[in-house]
Amino acid sequence: MKGIVTSLLVIGLTVSVFAQSPQKLSYQAVIRNNSGALVTNHAVGMRISILQGTMTGTVVYAETYSPVPQTNANGLVTVEIGSGTPSTGTFSGINWSTGPYFLKTETDPAGGTRYTITGTSQLLIVP
Repeated sequence: MKGIVTSLLVIGLTVSVFAQSPQKLSYQAVIRNNSGALVTNHAVGMRISILQGTMTGTVVYAETYSPVPQTNANGLVTVEIGSGTPSTGTFSGINWSTGPYFLKTETDPAGGTRYTITGTSQLLIVP
């Protein structure tokens, strides 16, 4: 009887525990200015957009960052997509099953909102 109760308790706890992934994506980039020199130890303005369908598709989510991210001594900047200030949509509202999705990054090496560096790439699953 004691074994049955223990088994039911374990099964009940297992069924009631749900794991949920954080609503963020880690993103890193090396920032260079128009001359190709690293932008080191400096604030950089960034806008991140998630586009649906194609590289020029509909923006389903966009955000900026305040305070602006800082590059390190190697020109590396790290942000968590989903933790910025949203300007379009909500990160949790993205229906990932209706992809493909593309990540568009816009950067101002001077730290403002005059985005002179842009890039777009498809979001892919990484094993």
